[in-house]
Amino acid sequence: MEKILRQTYSVCPVCLERIPAVHVARGREVHLVKQCPRHGGFSAVIWRGLRDLEEWRGDQPPIAEGENEQCPHACGLCPDHRQDTCCTVLEVTRRCNLKCTFCFAEGGEGEDIPFETLRGRLRALAVPGKTLVQLSGGEPTVRDDLPRLVSAAREAGCRHVQLNTNGLRLAEDEEYVRTLAEAGLSFVFLQFDGTGDDVYRALRGRDLLDVKLRAIDNCARFNLGVVLVPTLVPGINTGEIGNIIRFAVSRTPAVRGVHFQPVSHFGRIPALPSDSMRFTLDELLAAIEEQAGDLVPKNSIIPSRCNHPLCGFHADYVVTSGGRLHPLHREGGQCCGKIVSADQNRSFIATKWERPEPPKSASRNDGDGEKGCCAADLKSFDGFLLFARRYSFTLTAMAFQDAGNLDLERLRRCSLHVFDDGRFVPFCSYYLTAQG
Repeated sequence: MEKILRQTYSVCPVCLERIPAVHVARGREVHLVKQCPRHGGFSAVIWRGLRDLEEWRGDQPPIAEGENEQCPHACGLCPDHRQDTCCTVLEVTRRCNLKCTFCFAEGGEGEDIPFETLRGRLRALAVPGKTLVQLSGGEPTVRDDLPRLVSAAREAGCRHVQLNTNGLRLAEDEEYVRTLAEAGLSFVFLQFDGTGDDVYRALRGRDLLDVKLRAIDNCARFNLGVVLVPTLVPGINTGEIGNIIRFAVSRTPAVRGVHFQPVSHFGRIPALPSDSMRFTLDELLAAIEEQAGDLVPKNSIIPSRCNHPLCGFHADYVVTSGGRLHPLHREGGQCCGKIVSADQNRSFIATKWERPEPPKSASRNDGDGEKGCCAADLKSFDGFLLFARRYSFTLTAMAFQDAGNLDLERLRRCSLHVFDDGRFVPFCSYYLTAQG
């Protein structure tokens, strides 16, 4: 028996025209159901019923009839958009040194964007002292002048500069990593899909685990914090979630957290997927609980309050000397139900993902030395604060939307924006790909 739970709007996966949609309960699961006048009906699972959907979503207002009538095709941002920019994505190249099975940017073909063009865009997008810019592509490290771009971002006033990378060049070229760090790179988002090469062969076309390990080591040498970014694909690596978390915790303070991205079907894989090929946010939560066990304390993962709760989550920890995760927030706490501004969210994630300078008495390359030094200072309040800052760790997730499951209620709360020709465009509408 079906029950309509909520009204919203979406797009036709074939023609991308805006159409009405509903959330429909089918047993335990919830589906996004929509009907295009030209191309017929479509349905996509958005919740498996492994957690209470209404409790997770909280008090989020639905889209009223006639609201945002130009969304998503007039994104830029419109006056009805509910969130400011937290992170700005700037594409710096179309080239890539991999040919991944799943790629939202469909990188590999094309050219670098001229340096002067990018410097102008950085000046246009930057809010001095605030902006977090993510240099993306393609693969940004195919550019020899990437350190100059990092410097240009700093000169434009960007407070935080993030690199989105597969890590190949970071693993092979230690001098390149040094120049990135000296130019002012803040932290690295490293593609990291699992702890075995079978995963990389399936998703990236070659063995890459050793490359990832060497990239992390080189970043650690120059005090660049690394966040591991797994793309989660059913049947390939959704059983690796616990292993990835355990690995990440074991590599602190070099690794600052894990940012999970359940697969979305756009870019290189535009075909309309079956429900079996989707990995919902509540499935990810259940998998963390099952696979990580008591390493991840119960009720420590909180729905996103910057973006829409169905878009992701965050969890904030300190890694103890015993390699355990001590939660700094828990579900149901005083702050959990409040909407967080883009400025607040940016400050939170940047503080957690940037790696602070090691204490002078510890070797920069010796993680155990750092822990020993910090442990000696834990009796003082300042010592505890330094330890908590140095060994902070986050679990976060972003469930991107494709044309099959796009929900405009979620899209209007997006704070991850691509800078394109003077416009700030919500990520999922920028990369939206027809699936017909």
